Amino acid sequence: MTSSFFAEKEIYNGLLLSRTIILQELINFLMDYFLELLLGGLTKGSIYALIALGYTMVYGIIELINFAHGEIYMIGAFTALIAASILNMLGLGQITILILASILAIIYSSAYGFTMEKIAYKPLRHSPRLSPLISAIGMSIFFQNYVLLAQTSDFLPFPSLLPEFEFLQPYRHIIRSPEIFILFTTVVVMVLLTVLIKFTKVGKAMRATAQDRKMAMLVGVDVNKIISMTFVIGSSTAAIGGVLIASFIGQINFYIGFIAGIKAFTAAVLGGIGSIPGAVVGSLILGCTESFATGYVLSDYEDVFAFGLLVLILIFRPAGILGKSSSEKV
Repeated sequence: MTSSFFAEKEIYNGLLLSRTIILQELINFLMDYFLELLLGGLTKGSIYALIALGYTMVYGIIELINFAHGEIYMIGAFTALIAASILNMLGLGQITILILASILAIIYSSAYGFTMEKIAYKPLRHSPRLSPLISAIGMSIFFQNYVLLAQTSDFLPFPSLLPEFEFLQPYRHIIRSPEIFILFTTVVVMVLLTVLIKFTKVGKAMRATAQDRKMAMLVGVDVNKIISMTFVIGSSTAAIGGVLIASFIGQINFYIGFIAGIKAFTAAVLGGIGSIPGAVVGSLILGCTESFATGYVLSDYEDVFAFGLLVLILIFRPAGILGKSSSEKV
């Protein structure tokens, strides 16, 4: 009788221990899955942020929505692909190819941004707002078809240029090395851009132009030069985003700029168009929303949740999360 009691107690303790182990493994799995989705969302949001910066900087300076900005991102990715293909034939290392391809993409995309501002936007600077808006949409369509004719309509494979970090090997089921590299690169770009705007002469001129263009001209600021420089900086960050995401996903085509541009513009509006911190916050929120919607619901509802969140926030915060409401003087 006593041995039977101890046997039943041992079985009960074993079952209890098994349930505890299963519960602990389930909790660990859910936590790992949550962290995987969170880090994936932050990675996606980081790419949106690099593109959204161009939208919000241009709007902050001249109150123009540059709908061709997504195509600059796409052109940067294609430039990096061509450069990487040539450099790879020379037998250069992976990191060297990434750096050189990124530099060439930044230069080429910046040249396109500069030229686009001079040709399509500067002549319409004093026109009704609808005119530069139509011009921006026209430039977007032009760049799409230009790359389509120059390249192909098919998806092209993009080489994996992002480095692998050995210390992350035990955590590969949660986060991959390219995601860490993208997050780190985005943080560095944000810090450099913040330093540029807050602590340099060019940054002060940009802030003065954004606050009052006429007054900035009166105190000696070359407004045309500052506006062109804003397009160049915005195009540079978009090019970096294009290189990173193309290398991360592994393929590109002529249409990637339109989709990414719409998402980045949504992030800029979500955070507060014209606000650089708002563009970053909005991008991270949008990226995490899409990631969690894909992970916990269905990937088909990714855009539904993203744009639904945008509508919900704008109902209560029409100027965006960090945007400032402005009242027009009559």
